[in-house]
Amino acid sequence: MSKSLKFRSVLVLLCLLLSVFAIAPTLLRNSLPQWWLDAFDPIHLGLDLQGGMHLVLGVDVDKAVESRVDTIIDQVEAQLREKDIVFKRVERRQGDRLVVVVYDKAEGAKVDALMADEFPSMEGETFTDSGGYIEKNYRLSDNEIENIKDYAVRQALETLRNRVDQFGVSEPTLQRQSDNRILIQLPGVEDPERAISLLGKTARLEFKIVDENANIQDALAGKLPPGTQLLYERNVNRKTGAESETPLVVKDKTVLTGDLLADANVRIDTRFNEPYVAIEFNSVGAKRFDQITAANVGKRMAIVLDDTVYSAPVIRERISGGSAQISGAFTSQEATDLAIVLRAGSLPAPVKILENRTVGPSLGQDSIDRGIRSIWVGAVLVILAMIIYYQMSGVVAVIALSLNLVFIAAMLAMFGATLTLPGLAGIVLTIGMAVDANVLIFERVREEIRLGRAPKLALDSGYSKAFLTIIDANLTTLLAALVLFQFGTGPVRGFAVTLSIGIIASLFTAIFVSRLIFDFYLKGRDIKRLSI
Repeated sequence: MSKSLKFRSVLVLLCLLLSVFAIAPTLLRNSLPQWWLDAFDPIHLGLDLQGGMHLVLGVDVDKAVESRVDTIIDQVEAQLREKDIVFKRVERRQGDRLVVVVYDKAEGAKVDALMADEFPSMEGETFTDSGGYIEKNYRLSDNEIENIKDYAVRQALETLRNRVDQFGVSEPTLQRQSDNRILIQLPGVEDPERAISLLGKTARLEFKIVDENANIQDALAGKLPPGTQLLYERNVNRKTGAESETPLVVKDKTVLTGDLLADANVRIDTRFNEPYVAIEFNSVGAKRFDQITAANVGKRMAIVLDDTVYSAPVIRERISGGSAQISGAFTSQEATDLAIVLRAGSLPAPVKILENRTVGPSLGQDSIDRGIRSIWVGAVLVILAMIIYYQMSGVVAVIALSLNLVFIAAMLAMFGATLTLPGLAGIVLTIGMAVDANVLIFERVREEIRLGRAPKLALDSGYSKAFLTIIDANLTTLLAALVLFQFGTGPVRGFAVTLSIGIIASLFTAIFVSRLIFDFYLKGRDIKRLSI
């Protein structure tokens, strides 16, 4: 046996063994050892094949603008105090406006200078007298507002991606659509309500000091002390599981936010045998938490998540080290989900569900059955046609075609690609292209035989003449598939992936594997006539 034949044989054999190892977890998942399952994932099925969730979320970008103005208000207040500028108050109006109320024009000029230096994105709009005071109005520029809205959608997409990854969904699809919409497809999700709750939670974590001097009854009647707000503490009866709410007046000012979190994990409280969420701040957050607890010993600090108070413990002593806990009679699932959203970060703005569709597994199984049936029907017809028309050479083409399917399935598993319904169409199309490549080769070989060439010379010449035509046809299709993959979305990408993989496998089997089989057949034999 020549070195070339040995090398090609070993290469095909290795590819075949590797393919069998890669496909086995898909076919025999329950009977394989764990190391095998760890090495190769089964082929992932798309939303249209295994069912799941299809969501379109809308990001409330106006809230992101308001949050940005609120942040600037905190910074402006701090800067005014730092520079000893006398002012009455700083407040937000009409969503994107910031108003600084001062006592005279001299202080107003100082405010203008401060805003121009420190916050150039704010544009002064009006200068009015109001009740003997002077109101300095500022508004974010249109460009800045557009940037904030665009960033809010991109940040929301990234946060949702982190949450989905930690939720454990394989092969999710998250894409930004037009306007402020985000498309999310979660194949195989079995608990849609939990997924919606997890994705829709804003998860803005805040720490606020409780105002113990406020009268709760007055607060419920709408008479709140200046600089405070009314929130409700969530209580769960440990025996009955019934939930109730306790009104709580807290300071408006947020002393610490969840943006400074480094980690969040679920732990078990040994006293009540119930889970709680342990949080760790980063270095900046830990220092800030240390300062806050040192300055508020004896007071209650409310831990607020999305405007709901989960706990409001009394600060007994200064807490250094940057760790705290959120308890609230959680179930294990609630605590896990809370830890996930805290680790993934809060959404920059609330999201609302614009479209919610659930694809049932029965529809997915029906799609799989129809797709596989179409592949079998196509394959059987092709096998019959090739064997009838090309005789023994047709058998060679069938073997190459079978290996083609094996290699496609193996590459789908090894690359972690997702098989979708359009992907099955891509495989069917690939089968047709593989047959076309064999037909091109065999027709060239027939022409050479008609010219009187010996079988081996006819094969050499036939493969050589058909090679460039096959490469040209498959290469242009491959480029089209790559363009579809780059610019397409969802099912179009699934089609492009299987088509690309199929073309590569088709080239390998049609040109390399079929030629290897012919070479084995002719090796050491005096063949006068080739069955083709």
